[in-house]
Amino acid sequence: MKLTLGFSPCPNDTFIFDALIHGKIDTEGLEFEVTFDDVETLNQKAMQGKLDITKLSFHAFAYVTDKYALLNAGSALGFGVGPLLICKQENVAMIDQQLLSENCKLKVGIPGKFTTANFLLGIAYPQLTEKKEMVFSEIEQALLDNKIDLGLIIHENRFTYQAKGLHKVMDLGTYWEQHTGCAIPLGGIVINRRLSPEIQQKVDRLIKKSVAYAFANPRSGIDFIRKHAQEMDESVMYQHIDLYVNHYSADLGLEGRKAIDTLFELAQQKGIIPQLANSLYV
Repeated sequence: MKLTLGFSPCPNDTFIFDALIHGKIDTEGLEFEVTFDDVETLNQKAMQGKLDITKLSFHAFAYVTDKYALLNAGSALGFGVGPLLICKQENVAMIDQQLLSENCKLKVGIPGKFTTANFLLGIAYPQLTEKKEMVFSEIEQALLDNKIDLGLIIHENRFTYQAKGLHKVMDLGTYWEQHTGCAIPLGGIVINRRLSPEIQQKVDRLIKKSVAYAFANPRSGIDFIRKHAQEMDESVMYQHIDLYVNHYSADLGLEGRKAIDTLFELAQQKGIIPQLANSLYV
């Protein structure tokens, strides 16, 4: 049986899925047709129910719970892993002043409307309404070219922005942690509900095995990871992996589910996402 599988080219995803798609574990008769896309493209594909299994942001998941259920393995949650709001160093004073205004006209580049990063931005800075959707890897350069005033960065860009003369305005992950005490849920792996419960459970089990293999053999997929990484420096790739792949990636557990439930409850209370009628989990 062949299933379509979508995930990002970022090191955390390629690290997790390397063993699964390259025959390093027994896939129990399943084959995977893989596509690589940025998170917002994956979000949009999920809206259309295009893939059998896909990575997506938890914000986007709120809009597709009728089509997909969340797997216990493969998610990205953690502490100190949140998106960063940044600006050019020379604009810090101006940015700080304008952020105090309810009539703020600052233009902010975001990595997608349905990203969890944008959800957190809306909670922390509801006055920032002038948003430009961009591919996450283009945000830093757009700031440097003065096309935007602020940038909301995710993934490996959190390790590169300072070297480019950019300045952190707020760590939105820290903001979340201080308000909830929970790990921040960034992205999850979901599976199409039209697949049988047996297939759903099997895929969940296989992804957990793939994560375990990666932890046990951390350099096994280095060529695959490097091939798809935006930032080719090996130390940066492994910083990225260490930040986003952890015990929640192997199994959400009670703490992981609590963090996700808290995110969705808060978002529903604030009217940011619709009321949910379906169970979230496989």
